[in-house]
Amino acid sequence: MSSPLFPFRSPDRSPRTAPALWAGVVAGAASVVLLVLVALRWSPLMSLDRSVADALHRHAVADPGLVRVNRVLTDWVWDPWTMRALIAVAVVALWWRGAHRLAVWVAATSLLATGLQQGLKAAVDRERPQWPDPVDSAQFAAFPSGHAMTAVVSCGLLLWLLRLYGAGPGLWGAALAVAVVSAVGVAVTRVYLGVHWLTDVVGGALLGVAVVALSTAGYARFAAPREGSHRW
Repeated sequence: MSSPLFPFRSPDRSPRTAPALWAGVVAGAASVVLLVLVALRWSPLMSLDRSVADALHRHAVADPGLVRVNRVLTDWVWDPWTMRALIAVAVVALWWRGAHRLAVWVAATSLLATGLQQGLKAAVDRERPQWPDPVDSAQFAAFPSGHAMTAVVSCGLLLWLLRLYGAGPGLWGAALAVAVVSAVGVAVTRVYLGVHWLTDVVGGALLGVAVVALSTAGYARFAAPREGSHRW
C-alpha cells in the first residue's frame, strides 16, 4: 500500500536481522578499539595523519578558493544540522503516513547517535598538534568526527527506509550514490586543512555504521509490527 506522500509499498515483513546485527557488532568493536587507542594518546594513523595534514595545509594556504569551497560544504551541505534536518523530514513523513512506531524509532536512533558522539568527544578531549594555518580555528581533535558520524547515520537510516519500503532499483541506486558521495565528501572536507585527524573521521564513520546496523537489527527484532498487527 502506498500514498502520494511516501509512494512505496508498505513492507510485508521485517528484514532479516542477522546481517545487520553482525555488521553492527563488528563496526562497534572496531570503533571501541580505536576509541581506546585514541584515549591512550596513540592513533594507529598518527604518522599518516601528520603527513596528510601538513600537505593539505600547504595546499590550502596556496588556494584560498578551495578554502571557501570547503567552508561552504562543511557548514551547509554536510553540516550535522543539515543531515539531522533530512532525518526530521523522514520522521514527519513516516508519522504522517501512520508509521508511528517506525518514526519514533528513527528519531530515537538519530538522537542516540548525537548523544553518543558528543559524549565520546567530551570524554576523549585530546589535544591535537597545532598547524600554522590562519583559517583553522579548531584546537582539539574531535573523536569521533561529528560530521562523519552524522552523515553515515543519516544516509544509512534513509537508505534503510528506502529498502524497507521497497524503493525501485533506479531510486535506490541514486540514493546509494548520493550516500557514497556524501560519505567521501565529508571525509575529504573534514581532513582538509587539518581540521580533523583521519582517525577521527574513520572513528566517526565506524560508530555511524554500528549505530545504523544495530538500530535496524533491533527494530526488526523487537519493534517492528508483525503482518496484520496494526497499520505501519
